[in-house]
Order: sequence, then C-alpha cells, then structure tokens
Amino acid sequence: MFTKYYFAAAALVAVVAAAPEADRVTSLPDMATFDTYPVYSGYLDIPNTTKMLHYMFVESQKSPSTDPVLIWFNGGPGCSSMLGWAQEHGPYVMDSGETTFHKNEWSWNTAANVLYIESPAGVGYSYCGNTADCTFNDDTSAQDNLTAVLAWYEKFPEFKANDLYISGESYAGIYVPYLTNQIDQYNTANAGNASVFKPNLKGFAVGNGVTNLFFDSQNAWVEMGYWHSLYSEELKDKFEEHACDFGGYGMPNASAKCIQLLLEYDRLTSDVNVYNIYGICWGTEENPSLY
Repeated sequence: MFTKYYFAAAALVAVVAAAPEADRVTSLPDMATFDTYPVYSGYLDIPNTTKMLHYMFVESQKSPSTDPVLIWFNGGPGCSSMLGWAQEHGPYVMDSGETTFHKNEWSWNTAANVLYIESPAGVGYSYCGNTADCTFNDDTSAQDNLTAVLAWYEKFPEFKANDLYISGESYAGIYVPYLTNQIDQYNTANAGNASVFKPNLKGFAVGNGVTNLFFDSQNAWVEMGYWHSLYSEELKDKFEEHACDFGGYGMPNASAKCIQLLLEYDRLTSDVNVYNIYGICWGTEENPSLY
C-alpha cells in the first residue's frame, strides 16, 4: 500500500492518516459526541461475494498506538455484536428496561482498541446481496471473518504492529477459536514471506461460550435449572427415567416423550430470563415484573 513512499517520514505520515474518515462517527443520537477518542463504523468486503460485514471500531482512551486491538463477537448464532457495543462493554451503554445511554466506566476501550464485527453476513447491519451467499457453516464463517479482519487492517494499517486478541461470548465459543485458528494457519503459511502482513496474534478469550452442542445449550439449561430449583424433583426423575438427551443441533437423540417433558420445563420457566434467572424477563408487557 505504501510502496510509493521511499522516505520513512513520508511513510509515517501516510500511516498516521490512514484511518478512513468516511467511516468516522462523530456522534450518535441519545448517546454521545465522540470528540475525545475516534469511533468508526463501516463495511468490510468479502471479495467475489455479495457479503459485506459491518464493523464498529473505537480507539483506546489510554494509548491507542500501543494498546492491543481486541476483536469482539456476540454469538447466537445470529446475535448482533452491537449488543456488546450498546449494552455490555462499549463506551456508552443502555441498561435493560432503560431508554437512554449512560457513560460506561468499565468500557473496554479504557485500555484497548476494540473492534466489533457483526458475523456472519445477514446479522445486524451486515448483509449479503443474494440468498446463496447467506448460507454458512462454522468453517465458512471463520474464513469470512479472517478476510474481514485482514480487510480491516487495510483500512487501519497504523494498528498492524499492535497485539491482537480475539474475544466473544455464547456461540462465539465457536467463532473465536475458529477465527483464531484461521489467523494462526494464515500466519504460518506466510511465515517466510516478509511482504505479507501477518496479524500480531497473542491470544483469545471466551465468556459463557458454546463449545459443543451435545453438552451445552438445552442439556446445560435443564441441568442448571434443576440445581436452581426451577422445576420439581418429580420432573427431574422423569428426565432420568427416560434417559433424556437434548444435546446436538435439533436434539436428534431426544425421544417424543423427552420433548414433551422439555415442553413442560419450558412452560415452568417461561417467565424466567434464561441469561439471568434472578433478573427480569423482558417481554411485550408494559411493566414486566420480577419473578
């Protein structure tokens, strides 16, 4: 990108000015005016497809030139990473049940440059132009995410030397290690080619991650529900009597009787917020109550 610059000073100026001003976000309604650190929002093209992955990027409030780049994925699959931006660890967050944002003293950009990617295409503001391109599996999503990360570095080459960490939650228990593996394989394959940029990958972190659908998801939810007294000993005995196994995509090992028992469990926990059983289950009613 900078082969035309033969003097170090000229190259340095080019790098410093590399961030795409067309993607710069100066303010967001009901949130803030971003005048103390830059925020960006834009798209990362997946070549030879109609897929475009949306990103939000917020520079560190501390030392952006040396602080790590931290990539964040929400899970689902199908959950927008804007949840992480707007309710979890962005610089401003909106609490559940509220209608306004407030400054987040625990924002991750107090110590890192945070890149939010909405994946796969079709999730959140990410999109694809035809139905065929919107068909995914874990491997193809990881390949697209690698392409998106490399495209992001072309937009922001000033961060190429920074340490890189990959993070996420829920189904990102799949996204994160799959992408980490893709980056590691890419770096290894290009180890001997000094002209190819290789992300400075240092590690990854996953919270509350889905790693294997035969152990996570419904099996884990039913098991946790019993130990938190969400259903009776009698129903627990019936699960065990019929050797109910709710693991795997589509629960292939669950008998008709077990599905019936699971529906009973779902009825008993229909007023429970599965992500916070002690919190409010936010529904369509005007004044949700705490159960």
